[in-house]
Amino acid sequence: MANIPLAERLRPRTIDEYIGQEHLVGANGVFRKFLETGNLPSFILWGPPGVGKTTLARLVATELDRPLFTLSAVTSGVKDVREVIELARKQQFFNARPPLLFIDEIHRFNKSQQDSLLGAVEQGVVTLIGATTENPSFEVISPLLSRCQVYILKPMEDKDLQTLLERALRVDTELSRRDVTVRETTALFRFSGGDARKLLNILDIVAGATDGPIVLTDASVTECLQQNIALYDKNGEQHYDVISAFIKSVRGSDPNAAIYYLARMLAGGEEPRFIARRLVILASEDIGLANPNGLLLANACFDTVHKIGMPEARITLAETTIYLATSPKSNSAYMAINEALSFVQRDTTNRPVPLHLRNAPTRLMEQAGYGKGYKYAHDYAGGFAELEFMPDSLVGKKFYTPNTQNPTEARIDERMRQLWKNKYQ
Repeated sequence: MANIPLAERLRPRTIDEYIGQEHLVGANGVFRKFLETGNLPSFILWGPPGVGKTTLARLVATELDRPLFTLSAVTSGVKDVREVIELARKQQFFNARPPLLFIDEIHRFNKSQQDSLLGAVEQGVVTLIGATTENPSFEVISPLLSRCQVYILKPMEDKDLQTLLERALRVDTELSRRDVTVRETTALFRFSGGDARKLLNILDIVAGATDGPIVLTDASVTECLQQNIALYDKNGEQHYDVISAFIKSVRGSDPNAAIYYLARMLAGGEEPRFIARRLVILASEDIGLANPNGLLLANACFDTVHKIGMPEARITLAETTIYLATSPKSNSAYMAINEALSFVQRDTTNRPVPLHLRNAPTRLMEQAGYGKGYKYAHDYAGGFAELEFMPDSLVGKKFYTPNTQNPTEARIDERMRQLWKNKYQ
């Protein structure tokens, strides 16, 4: 038993042992009703890692006494899906409920793989249960998504982690024999990040690194994890550390470091579409108006990665990474919207829009002065007519400051000075 990970030893056997997700498995939760009635639709469980998606699927199958076929979208292809569906067909009897097909990380299935599921789900050959950490609206094809309910699982709250910790110390065959004292849980819960599996992995590491009595404190947990960083959460903490280094390398105009971190992520099995999404954000936030083509390329990269997948997607990701890393940088648009949002959120007055900027769809509004004095820019030389667009009380308020250290925004700055003179200086 000691060789079996704590997370597996402590996996719930009944729905009553399941911790967290009260909105789904509580007294009035929809999964309780599924178990009471036996009527189970195809559904997708969407939530972060370690919140109980796989466990919930297994519990449903066990408590409804339904056969459960399991596939991982990481290792399975269309052939595997068809073989499982054929097995399910052979198990069909007169009034028997269809078996369950659980697909972990269903977002990793491409369109053709997801298409191969449609017929079986439509005909009731299988009841599909998908698990995903990605928004199914973007990652699951519409025909399949329309045939499934989507249930959102939330990160575990501290009270849920506390319950899990107490249960582990009370019922686990290994930990219950150890002398364990819990003095502090702040670091334990912080490193767990709402992930039940992560919390149990940390407990496993601390227990394995400690001879004799175990004392859980913030300092002891932190020190133990630092000494066992290779064991701890290679797909969690390092996931965030490496993507952070990748982003900072692109922002810092170092294409070599950026490519290195890109390679680490791809070699570690990181979802290519996650990286592509980050590149789109980078193009807007860090390259911005210094090179607007960066956003076009990043968006094209996202579309291409979505269409072709790995291994070819690595080339597109590398091209975009190098292009963005070697581009001039500007965060002026990012700073402008943040400045404006910050102002609007603390600005308690409902500042009226100037009358000349309002439309006048009725005669009464026209008589009230709506639209009066508005100048249509295209009627004037250079497509510009000097006009006040801010509310009266914000005349001259500046949110956007061009980054004149790059040529593109230097030209923008010069044009704004020519048009508005000293108004926004």
